[in-house]
Amino acid sequence: MRTSRIVIAFAALALVAAVSCKKPAAKTAAADETFGAAPVKVFKARRQKITEKITYTGTLEAWNKINITPETGGKIARIYVQEGDRVAKGQLLAELETESIRLQLRQAQAGVAVAEAAYADALRNKERMDRLLKEQAVSEQQREKVQLAYDAAAAQLEQARAGLNLAQHALDISIMTAPFAGVIASKNSEVGNVINPMMGGFGGGAGGVVTLMDFSRVKTVVAVSSEDIGRIRKGQPAVLRVAGRDFPGVVRVVNLTADPSSKKFGVEAAFDNPDGLLRPGTFGDVVFELESHENAMVVPQKAVLENSYVFVVEGGKAIKKPVTLGLQNTTMIEVLSGLSEGLPVVVEGNYGLEEGAAVQILEEVQQ
Repeated sequence: MRTSRIVIAFAALALVAAVSCKKPAAKTAAADETFGAAPVKVFKARRQKITEKITYTGTLEAWNKINITPETGGKIARIYVQEGDRVAKGQLLAELETESIRLQLRQAQAGVAVAEAAYADALRNKERMDRLLKEQAVSEQQREKVQLAYDAAAAQLEQARAGLNLAQHALDISIMTAPFAGVIASKNSEVGNVINPMMGGFGGGAGGVVTLMDFSRVKTVVAVSSEDIGRIRKGQPAVLRVAGRDFPGVVRVVNLTADPSSKKFGVEAAFDNPDGLLRPGTFGDVVFELESHENAMVVPQKAVLENSYVFVVEGGKAIKKPVTLGLQNTTMIEVLSGLSEGLPVVVEGNYGLEEGAAVQILEEVQQ
C-alpha cells in the first residue's frame, strides 16, 4: 500500500513538471514574434475637404473712431456722457458756454426782423413807382431813387440773414453731438476746461472732449510677406481667431506697394462684432483661406518625411511609399498620388524607421 502511494506521488510530480516546462515555451514563442518590432501609431488615409490657409497676427481696431472736438474755442460748460456709455447718432455729448453766443443769435434774429420790414416797405414803394412810371405819372429820376432804396434794403436783408446764419453756426459748433452711434471710449476733459482746437487740444493736451468708437465691426491690418501677398485678394473671405473663437470677415484692402522698411504689404480685413466680444487694442490671428479641395486624400503632416514619402504598415512591416503632395493646412496635408484610402500610415515612430522593419501598432489615431 505504501509503495502504491509513493508511485502515485512521483507520477503527480512528473505531471506538474511537464506542465511547468510547456508554459515558458509558449511565452518564448510569443516574445520571439514581437522581439525587435518598432512601436508605432498609425492613421488610416481618408478623403475629406482640405483648405489651405495662412495666418497672420494683427491688432484689432474700431470700425469708426473720432475725438469729439468743437470747431471753435471756449470753456466747456457741460459733458453729458461718461466712459462706457452707448450713444445714438445725433445724441448730445457736450457743449461749451453759449450764453454770449445765444445773445448774439437773438441780436441777429432781431436784425433780420428789422431788415425784412425795411425790405418789405422798399418793395412796396418800388412796385408803386413801377406802376406810376407806366402811367407816366413820375419821372425816371424818381423811379431810380426808389429803386436804389429797394436795392439797399435787399442788401441789408441779405447781410442780416448772413449774420443770423453766422450766429447760428457759432451755436451749432459749440454743441457737440455724436456723428454716429457707438460707445464713449474715453472722457478726455472736464467741465471748466478751456479748449482751443487751433492749439491741438486743451490745457496743453490733445484728444478732444470725449472719444467715440463704433466697434460693432472691427478691422485689423496685418503685414503680409511678398511670398503670400499674391494669393490674397480684395473680397476674399477671412477668419479672425480670438480666444478660441472664430469670427468670419472679408478682406477690404490689399496694398499694392510694400512698406519700405519691412518690405511687407498691408492687408486690411473687417469682421462683424454684433455682441461686442471683440475689443479694440487686443490681438487676434487673421486666417486667410487660399484654396480648397472637397474630396482630397489626406494624412497628418507629421506622417510625411522629407516632403516626399510616408511609411505604411503592411503584414506587420513598414513599407516606404513615395507620395506627391498638394494642399496643406495647420495639421493635415493632401496626397495627390502614392496612397489609397484606408492604408494605415505611420504618424508616430516613423523617424528613423527603415524599409521592411517589423512594427507593432500601438494605436490608430483619428486626428
